[in-house]
Amino acid sequence: MGSGVSTDYLGKSLKEGDRVLFSYFTPCHRCYHCIRGEYTDCPGNFNGNKSVSESPYCNGGFADYYYLKPGTFVFRVDQDISDSALTPINCAMTTVMAALERSRMRTGDAVVIQGVGGLGLYATMYAREKGAGIIIAIDGQNSRLELAKQCGADYAINIGEVSEPEDRIEQVKKFCGYRGGADVVVEVAGFPQVVVEGLEMVRPGGSYVEVGNISKLSMVNVDFNRILHGIKYIIPTSFYEPWLLPVALEMLERTKDRYPLTKLVSHVFPLEDINRAFTESEWNQKDGTNVIRSIVQP
Repeated sequence: MGSGVSTDYLGKSLKEGDRVLFSYFTPCHRCYHCIRGEYTDCPGNFNGNKSVSESPYCNGGFADYYYLKPGTFVFRVDQDISDSALTPINCAMTTVMAALERSRMRTGDAVVIQGVGGLGLYATMYAREKGAGIIIAIDGQNSRLELAKQCGADYAINIGEVSEPEDRIEQVKKFCGYRGGADVVVEVAGFPQVVVEGLEMVRPGGSYVEVGNISKLSMVNVDFNRILHGIKYIIPTSFYEPWLLPVALEMLERTKDRYPLTKLVSHVFPLEDINRAFTESEWNQKDGTNVIRSIVQP
């Protein structure tokens, strides 16, 4: 623990050996964005990690130790939740929680989730907890779609069975009924080609929340005339507001018997097997059904 550090960011006492949850980004707290409370937009968040040979060392996740820079939001974990269930909160759960918070979603809204891997399953649960009226999950794997239903989805569309984008758009609009389309569509598939399709599922005045296309050159050709005259709002979400971390903790404990979210981590690899972890990750699987979400344990 650093000099003078005795509590977390909610004033709870801290000691060595406590489990903590922390933001994976550290705003500088000394820029235009930070003084406006826009911590997720701080340019310092995008500096990336340094080599292990550079001070202060240990600022990457694949190591026995991890250095938290001053200003990192840290929260003590009091909940009776396993380490494997806590790990995806930081990146998966709170990211999609932020996406839905920014989407302008209201109680009773129709929500479409494009892709129900780890991110999509958390998004489905949070949409249900926030009072969504209808939740539609879209994916290519029936096993994931079944999990999505357990997490609160009302309808599931398998892209292998409904293969044409036009047919999927029509089916979404049918499910949404009088709304004329979805109030909110959340993209967490990570494939640029689904964006145009998803935008067509959004009703006039609805929101399209982009989360999944994190890779460089995720190029999309969009007719912005349809965005302008369709009155559709495009909302990017990369980081999350720090207050969502303790909210996620409390929600995961409260709903652990209602949703299978504490069981989403299907594989745990020791640090020395990190190369095997990457080899067996879902994006390297032909059918993607073997690994839902895996973690590396130092």
